[in-house]
Amino acid sequence: MLPPALDTYTEKHLRDWLGQRELDKARAYVDVVQDLEIAPEFIRAVIPGSARKPYLAMAKLVTGRLGVPVLFSNCSCPVGSHCKHVAAMLLRAIAERNIPDRVSPGVLSWVEDLRRASIAVAKKKARPSGSRQQLFYMLKWTPDQRHFGIEIAKGKFPDSADEWWNIERALINPPQFVNEEDLGILRALWADRLHETAGLRAFGLGPRHGAQVLERLARSGRFYVDSGDGLPLGEGGPRPARVGWRVDARGQQRPQLIAEPQVALVVPVQPPWYVDLGEGEAGPLEVAGNPGVISRLFSLPPLSAKEAAVVAQTLAELAPELPKPLEDATIHLRVVDAPLQPVLQLDTVPTHGNRAWRGYANSLTGDVFDIARPLFRYADIDVRPDEHHEFVTLPEGETVHLKRHPEAEMRALQALTAAGFEKLPSHILDTFGRPPDGVYGLASESAWPAFMQDGREALRAAGWQVEYPEDFRHHLLEVDGWEADLVASDNGWFDLDMGIIVDGQRLALAPLLAALFRRDARWLDSALIEAIADDEPIELQTPLRQRVRVPASRIKPLAATLIDLFDGFAGGDTLRVSRFDAPRLAELNDTSRWQFKGQGDILALADQLRAAQGVTSIAAPAGLRLELRDYQKEGLAWLQFLREQNLSGILADDMGLGKTAQTLAHLLLEKEAGRLDRPALIVLPTSLIFNWKHEAARFAPDLSVLSLHGPERKSRFAEIPGYDVILTTYPLLWRDADALMRYNYHLLILDEAQTVKNAQSRGAETVRRIDTRHRLCLTGTPLENHLGELWSQLDFLLPGFLGGARQFARHWRTPIEKQNDHRRRDLLARRIRPFILRRKKEDVAQELPPKTIIVRNVELEGGQRDLYETVRAAMDVKVRDEIASKGFSRSQIVILDALLKLRQVCCDPRLVKAGSARKVRERAKLDLLMAMLPELVDEGRRILVFSQFTSMLALIEHELAASGLDYALLTGDTSDRETPISRFQAGEVPIFLISLKAGGVGLNLTAADTVIHYDPWWNPAVENQATDRAHRLGQDKPVFVYKLIVSGSIEEKILALQERKAELAAGILSEDRGVELKFGSDDLAALFEPLPG
Repeated sequence: MLPPALDTYTEKHLRDWLGQRELDKARAYVDVVQDLEIAPEFIRAVIPGSARKPYLAMAKLVTGRLGVPVLFSNCSCPVGSHCKHVAAMLLRAIAERNIPDRVSPGVLSWVEDLRRASIAVAKKKARPSGSRQQLFYMLKWTPDQRHFGIEIAKGKFPDSADEWWNIERALINPPQFVNEEDLGILRALWADRLHETAGLRAFGLGPRHGAQVLERLARSGRFYVDSGDGLPLGEGGPRPARVGWRVDARGQQRPQLIAEPQVALVVPVQPPWYVDLGEGEAGPLEVAGNPGVISRLFSLPPLSAKEAAVVAQTLAELAPELPKPLEDATIHLRVVDAPLQPVLQLDTVPTHGNRAWRGYANSLTGDVFDIARPLFRYADIDVRPDEHHEFVTLPEGETVHLKRHPEAEMRALQALTAAGFEKLPSHILDTFGRPPDGVYGLASESAWPAFMQDGREALRAAGWQVEYPEDFRHHLLEVDGWEADLVASDNGWFDLDMGIIVDGQRLALAPLLAALFRRDARWLDSALIEAIADDEPIELQTPLRQRVRVPASRIKPLAATLIDLFDGFAGGDTLRVSRFDAPRLAELNDTSRWQFKGQGDILALADQLRAAQGVTSIAAPAGLRLELRDYQKEGLAWLQFLREQNLSGILADDMGLGKTAQTLAHLLLEKEAGRLDRPALIVLPTSLIFNWKHEAARFAPDLSVLSLHGPERKSRFAEIPGYDVILTTYPLLWRDADALMRYNYHLLILDEAQTVKNAQSRGAETVRRIDTRHRLCLTGTPLENHLGELWSQLDFLLPGFLGGARQFARHWRTPIEKQNDHRRRDLLARRIRPFILRRKKEDVAQELPPKTIIVRNVELEGGQRDLYETVRAAMDVKVRDEIASKGFSRSQIVILDALLKLRQVCCDPRLVKAGSARKVRERAKLDLLMAMLPELVDEGRRILVFSQFTSMLALIEHELAASGLDYALLTGDTSDRETPISRFQAGEVPIFLISLKAGGVGLNLTAADTVIHYDPWWNPAVENQATDRAHRLGQDKPVFVYKLIVSGSIEEKILALQERKAELAAGILSEDRGVELKFGSDDLAALFEPLPG
């Protein structure tokens, strides 16, 4: 037999769980169960009882120790759980389930939502059109419902209107907001102004004009009920009623009108009126009998036994059709003689503010106030301490005789006072509607936590029963245990199910934390998280509105480590975690704090990933014709580790440390082990085709290499499966995508991977679609300009690991680059470290000769200086106007064009396309270069000269030819790249002119010992790559690097920007991340500063 569930349990299960006695007591309450909510996880309902406030009950099934479902329940009644109210709710749920063609809970929920929405719309429609002031009327009454009155308010809307009392003045000189309809109502109210209201703050409804007032109010559309639903009462039709008698709290008899069907209120006017709160209408009652007698009947005072006999005799003579009072009704009443149970009900009420009282300061702003309602409970009957009567009318209409115990009540009140409670005067709170009666309060709001911690138990020891709703704001549950389950999902993803144990129940922690992070912004900022004291109590709120208190020290590691996983949290109980994030999961695997269960293999992987960059070296493949250095053997071992774990990574060694050699060794090792059963596809810049072919033939001749470059490549696509290594270039990748994707590959390698840093480019989209077992990126500069480039490469290697581009920008890039969040930066560095192997020359290649960087400054003079200032001033105005017109982000083209012109003036005025520039004879930087080169050549130096401008290289060529200095040239237009490289490497020419774009990567020019950067570039990584054409393994001479800079110009600002970008890269990629970042938008004002005087 299947175990019971919330939608399958039967009465037999209820007998087993609750007992037959509770079921028998519950049957009388089944029909009065209200707001029944049947959810997959719980059943909840409201059940009216003997108390003034209905009880809230909840039940759910939990798995017991033997795996058998066990009923868990709670109720706001004195019993607390497994009571008759819970039993009635569960019986009602069975009845609802067994109704033929029963409407599903989903439809009922929809209907309820629609009803609430309709009420909201109705409220909006009920509001007067326009914004003029007008009068609204509120029906009020005394607790015994003997006296009724009308409160008048003036305003634009009823819920924000203020009290208004100027009837007399309005009748003499009506203001604009009083219309003819109002005047008729006001005259009738003013005529009955002397009618007794028993303390109501309202105009009384007297017997003479009361019915007339109610009729006009019901037609006005501005008639409301005190503490109602906010909708106006409408005019209802006549209803029948009969006369009856009831016993009041003093044992005396009073006449009453009983409407058919029953209504909440009967207003004793002539004729009497009913108010049906459920239907939202009011109307006259039609009572059988002599109207005059009936009217006089309700003017009677409460009747004693003797007075009741006299009235009964009189009615028998004059109105025999009317029911008579009993001579002594009390002797027929049921007597309740039960022990006293003092009950303290805690609650929080919303207020507009409060007056000063005890430790509470005066407040004029809306807030909440904590109160306590003491009750004396005798069996199922609750009475307030300030109610001294012995006759009580129960909610179902029965009046009983209650035997009270005054001495026990006095002792209970003394214990309540000793606990710090005092009665709260009714004028202290400015509440919505009538202030609560008979309530108590503590000395201040700060006294409540101490009472809930210690005073509550002391009061219970004195015999009090303390009740409060689950969501009472000072009721804080403590966590008994913390646990986490890690369950394998799909494609290398895991579901992290963190939970806390509260009162023996396990609660999912992820939705609790998501709600906390939404309402408390501190948890979204790592600096603010650090500032939170470890012992600060933090409240988590459960779906049942319970509050759970935990120390901040338990949440801080979760927020600091997993905060990005909560972005866009769609609900549920788990977080989705990539296996690539195993190291940060392991950071949470503290057995002293968590019971971590589930996949032990991912935690083992975490240990391996943390140690991945410390893997020991392995033997080089037998066929490798190169002696690998120790660090290169470690790099080979790291590449093998990634392949074994089915991971991907970035080999990010400094330029010149032999990334190509390590990769060839890795491919050769795969072939010798028999794993290279598919080709490896390598995508690289066009300039590196020759270098890869040359080094593969030289160091790994056993690898067969197919180069798909040039117009004849298309005829060779069919040969792809027959080769070990396939070479293609980024410009050709998307053009040849269809042909390349016909085949599957063992390894996909992106050399100079920063080339696909734009994730939206066609090349970046193409490489993501190629079918391959493993992926690898090679680059000396994984981060050149901003963190988005790093994300693009890692998203190619480990899809989803760092989230989407927008999520990454929100959680990592913006805090690190714009807000200098070094804690977030350190966390990102820890996350990506297992997948990036980066070694610096100074760390692993101490045998490399030193590199000396020399900045040579030159000042502009004469016409060149004037030209710079003219261009600067004109561009400054143009840029400011453009930004003012289009904004900064849409002015990029104009800004870059302005900066380009300034850089061209610094290089040589002839680069500027303007007639005035051609007349300038000064060329300060070219003169400096031509003064340096002959001297360097005479010293036997081998020189690389880099410039971004091929037109500048042409000017330098002209000067070299005029000076008789031989040189080689390499630009993007050079069709035969091998010849100038070979000539320079062989020593045939001392000077090599190279455009930065064409020769900045992939070249091995160790014959050079001098590098001259004629003009600086924004990105330091690009310049460093160019420098490392000479300063790389194989270099046996010191390398001198010269940067030619115009003092005070745009070029000095470029140097400053280079330093900031270098710090950003160091902060993410290096082990030493102590530098503070200062990263933000370029300061245009500084870029366009004039030259110093």
